[in-house]
Amino acid sequence: MKKTVGVILLTYGLSLAVSTAGAAQKPVEPIAPATGINQAKAELGKKLFFDPRLSKSGFISCNSCHNLSRGGTDNLKTSIGHNWQQGPINSPTVLNSSMNFVQFWDGRAKDLQDQAGGPIANPGEMAFSHDLAEEVLQSIPGYVAEFKNVFGKDRIAIDQVTDALAEFEKTLVTPNSRFDQWLKGDKEALTAEEQAGYTLFQESGCISCHYGMAMGGGSFYKMGMVEEFKANSPSQGRKDVTGKEEHYFMFKVPTLRNVELTSPYFHDGSARTLSQAVDTMARHQLGKKFTQEENGQLVAFLKTLTGEQPSFPLPILPPSSETTPRPKPFE
Repeated sequence: MKKTVGVILLTYGLSLAVSTAGAAQKPVEPIAPATGINQAKAELGKKLFFDPRLSKSGFISCNSCHNLSRGGTDNLKTSIGHNWQQGPINSPTVLNSSMNFVQFWDGRAKDLQDQAGGPIANPGEMAFSHDLAEEVLQSIPGYVAEFKNVFGKDRIAIDQVTDALAEFEKTLVTPNSRFDQWLKGDKEALTAEEQAGYTLFQESGCISCHYGMAMGGGSFYKMGMVEEFKANSPSQGRKDVTGKEEHYFMFKVPTLRNVELTSPYFHDGSARTLSQAVDTMARHQLGKKFTQEENGQLVAFLKTLTGEQPSFPLPILPPSSETTPRPKPFE
């Protein structure tokens, strides 16, 4: 076992010191397919996820920043919002987000439904309001009928919108990666180099934070535990939510699933490649420097975490009525 390096985890304000000595006991599990889904609600949520009419401009949808063709992200350092505003933080993947213990980098949303309402009303993102979103949807007869079928009510409410979006997002899991196949007993699923990378991943302490089915998303950690991390982002992490100095630069541990698809990395998008990300984490979190061979092994392992991507026909959105606001992307 490599030299123990202390790692601080924070769960809902509770600090817990964990060392790499216990890292091997951290569970890593294969991703299971989504179960218990309300299909009608999820189908409605799918339409809403792709519908730009939930934004002030009529041009930005959830899929704009969480592109399901690109690993559930936009592959930008920070996202583009209303009127081409540059966002303050990197857009995390929506894939496997149902496995996160909280949502957003700073954990300000307790679950997927809580998260879904945030971007709609954020002036730097979709720049709408919940009241206006309800009015727009109410003006579209197809949505009125579908919401009535799913929720049994004539009036559309924002909590129904976020409930449906969350139900769809629960379906966005990515099982059956090569690593999952290996975990299930197919010892030919990984090469010798990839297996060496997983061994190094465990022994170096990476698994202390990146565990569970999502291999992350279950705790907060301080970015820059060993060496100070200077970010290209104004975010202070968990401190922005709690106001507590001890929560400065504490961020939700990102999932490593599909990480090959979700560059650039970290909350400020400062690492363009997986190799750069591995070097940064080693230096700032573990106080070590991997050799070129070790870095290559870790990157090779991380690439085995790409699972089966969500695949479905694009939803056909219900047509606007005469009273539905038209897109205004340049205003």
